[in-house]
Amino acid sequence: MPALDFKSSAALSFGVELELMLVNTHDYNLAPDADDLLRRAAGDANPGELKPEITQSMIEINSSVHERYDNLLAELKTTRDALAGHARQMNVAIAGGGTHPFQKWSERKIYPNERFLSVSEKYGFLAKQFTVFGQHVHVGCASADDAIYLNHALIRYLPHFIALAASSPFYQGVDTAFDSSRLSVVNAFPLSGTMPFVLDWRSFNQYFDMMYDMGIVKSMKDFYWDVRPKPEYGTVEIRVCDTPLTVDRAAQIAAYAQALARRLWAERVDWIKPELYLVHSYNRFQACRHGLEGTLVDPATRQPVRIADDIRVTLRDLVPHATDLGSMSALEALLAVTLGDGNDAAWLRKAYADTKTLPDVVCRQATRWMS
Repeated sequence: MPALDFKSSAALSFGVELELMLVNTHDYNLAPDADDLLRRAAGDANPGELKPEITQSMIEINSSVHERYDNLLAELKTTRDALAGHARQMNVAIAGGGTHPFQKWSERKIYPNERFLSVSEKYGFLAKQFTVFGQHVHVGCASADDAIYLNHALIRYLPHFIALAASSPFYQGVDTAFDSSRLSVVNAFPLSGTMPFVLDWRSFNQYFDMMYDMGIVKSMKDFYWDVRPKPEYGTVEIRVCDTPLTVDRAAQIAAYAQALARRLWAERVDWIKPELYLVHSYNRFQACRHGLEGTLVDPATRQPVRIADDIRVTLRDLVPHATDLGSMSALEALLAVTLGDGNDAAWLRKAYADTKTLPDVVCRQATRWMS
């Protein structure tokens, strides 16, 4: 096949994708109303894009491309308000969160478009189990080799994104004891995990060609990696985040990614080595299981560090970059998360302790997202 063409984009431009759940307002189970909601919203003046997802109780917001955090946040709020208005007219609600706390995957219906039906045919019951909800963050890259470098460098920090965005403690009606149970569902796919350790775009193209020639993949969409290059957009895409309970948190996490990318490009770190990947599975598990209280092993120092502490050190180092980018308020909000406010998984567990029922938890998280 012809070589993958990496479409250069403005370095540090950024945007998000948010997968959201639709729930009825009777028992707060998932509602298969994506088509109706998307039809109602089709006439809205939305600078981004609204799309269906793999099952019929899901929708996805794709923001437009931004340079500044405040502009991204303003767009997400406008989109949220418009969608919430349509949902209220339909007597359904929209919620964030990485998983629906008590839905049964076997009851889900695949959204009837060609790609989703193909995924269902290929992966069987995993397709319905994929009724989980994530935030993807895209960061623009000026060149393909910049994207390969950033893809590797971000591996070190993926536990930060997992812990900050974690919002899936409940799954299939139980407390999983994980802050992010959603990623355990993603792990089941054979092409999940991480990109191979290639050091330039030419080598990546050789790898992709081999996978294509063997009939394993047809496009980059077939890789469910934690972070991956997205050549048709000219971005690197971080894929480990649960969908937060608010658009505010979603924009803050995107701003963190932008500031971190700016620092990594400015400093051109020297620790892009295979050791990054030796500890990644352990660090990823710690972030999923324990959130901010987890421990990661720094592959450069080979020393363990509490994830919340590591985030705080990184936030301090990002101050000059966030100042230039206009996103200090976003980083200050994330600092508060590590200093005691807690992530969304903690909020959901507190909601359950207060209400004692999972439908009441979903009601609260829907109210939180829609307001």
